[in-house]
Amino acid sequence: MSAKAAEAKTQTFKVASRSAAGEDKGELSISSDRLDTQVRYRLLKQAVVMYQANKRQGTHSTKTRSEVAGSGKKPWKQKGTGHARAGSRKSPIWRGGGVVFGPQPRDYSFSINKKQRRLALRSALFSKFNSEEVQVIEGLDFETPATGKLAAVLAACGLEGKRVLIGTVSRKNGLCLSARNLRKVEVSAVSDFNTLDVLQADCLLLERDAFDLIESGQFQVTAEQPEAVGSEVTESEEAAPEEAAAEEAAAEEPEAEEAAAEEPEAEEAAAEEPEAEEAAAEEPEAEEAEAEAADEDNGGEEEE
Repeated sequence: MSAKAAEAKTQTFKVASRSAAGEDKGELSISSDRLDTQVRYRLLKQAVVMYQANKRQGTHSTKTRSEVAGSGKKPWKQKGTGHARAGSRKSPIWRGGGVVFGPQPRDYSFSINKKQRRLALRSALFSKFNSEEVQVIEGLDFETPATGKLAAVLAACGLEGKRVLIGTVSRKNGLCLSARNLRKVEVSAVSDFNTLDVLQADCLLLERDAFDLIESGQFQVTAEQPEAVGSEVTESEEAAPEEAAAEEAAAEEPEAEEAAAEEPEAEEAAAEEPEAEEAAAEEPEAEEAEAEAADEDNGGEEEE
């Protein structure tokens, strides 16, 4: 590819930046190199169908003629009544009968490759930036839930009544609770964006840090830890397991020293065992010698 063709494919998008009060803060720029070079419609459709299919519960169910409640008796005799012949009230052509080839519970979920998912997300973001459906907001901080305040911020940005996807760097509990009662507003970390949410939104409202993360091109690499909602772990609690392990190690050291001191004694005892066995083996020989000597003395006395 020539340098001229590469320049033609690379675009620079301008994004309006606003404050929480709706004041204009200038414009920010982002290069298409960080996203994609075109809108990949076929790939976007595959990703959207996948996300929609994965949302389906698949609990639909119909009853066949063997499952429908009813008698198995023949309604009337085969001939002579003038009626069409019938063999069961559960026949599919009867009202209240079974259903032929009806839907049964099934799993609709499927997946596409990881590279395809990532490229589809980049292409979706490219389409939003190309269509000027992205805004950057600064100072969007909610320490406590405030739905009215968030609605006023959206109205100041000209997004009242629109489907808005607010992008942050990490999960913010106060902001999420503020947007929970707004029907068309969703809050998500940039690392949790997916193609369907991005395409369904009428506008992407990004915090400045989230925009910088997308501009760096690293928003799909790692996801930051969410803010702690419950009680936080203190340093003393974190150090408690380490101190307990150190105390156990200190308690085991004297035992190890005693075991090391007992090893030489065990070796000496093991060395003395063969000597004791030899002494025990020599005792019968000494007893035999004494017995022979006693026999000789008795024999001499008898001769005299």
